[in-house]
Amino acid sequence: MSLEVYECAAMKVLIVEDSERLVRSLSRGLTKAGYAVDVAADGKTGLAFAETYDYDVIVLDLMLPGVPGLEVLRRLRAAGRSAHVLILSAKDRVEDRIQGLATGADDYLVKPFSFEELCARVQALVRRRYQVKSPRLRVGPLEIDSARRRVVRDGRAIALTSGEYSLLEYLAFRQGRVVSQDQLREHLYGSDREVSGNAIEVLVSSLRRKIHRPDEPPIVATRRGFGYIIDTGAEAGDGAG
Repeated sequence: MSLEVYECAAMKVLIVEDSERLVRSLSRGLTKAGYAVDVAADGKTGLAFAETYDYDVIVLDLMLPGVPGLEVLRRLRAAGRSAHVLILSAKDRVEDRIQGLATGADDYLVKPFSFEELCARVQALVRRRYQVKSPRLRVGPLEIDSARRRVVRDGRAIALTSGEYSLLEYLAFRQGRVVSQDQLREHLYGSDREVSGNAIEVLVSSLRRKIHRPDEPPIVATRRGFGYIIDTGAEAGDGAG
């Protein structure tokens, strides 16, 4: 199977916005930046997506048809949903920003805006969610630059496909925790994508060939029956499979 058949991204973003033009632009830009993106054109649909899937960041307009943005936010926080929320709104008064943040938003960006700034804010919210201050992650002998989507070992860059990088970054943010195949499949691919049953196994196998050395404990270890984990203290026998 060719790994390039599937586009995947380590972090999952939901855009809740009723402007088709803006949604197309944001979706295209964030996908190119390496995110798996779902979109909703109204508050009711956005709420249904956010209650069904686990998103790292939700980009939320306030003036939505159906359920308004602030009500979407209130219901999500009342339900205990932990996704970081970036409000994206034409409402630029200080009072509007205060209300949005007080309701449970993590950031507030006023329209019109620079896409580069939005992308930087989304990246910052992802790092905040996983309590990572620096865009550079250290995983055993690897250094992962999440801003440049680059992996270095012993001073040399490792050439990874977008799928391999996304898998590594996702596990790195959850270092020390087991992640199931179902979790990986849901998070690495857009919710409207059909992905074959063994896509994750193929991706893990390909990544291991590039980052593992036969004389060292595996960086990506298997917990049989449970999933995969990055545990730099894992025994060598845990890794293959």
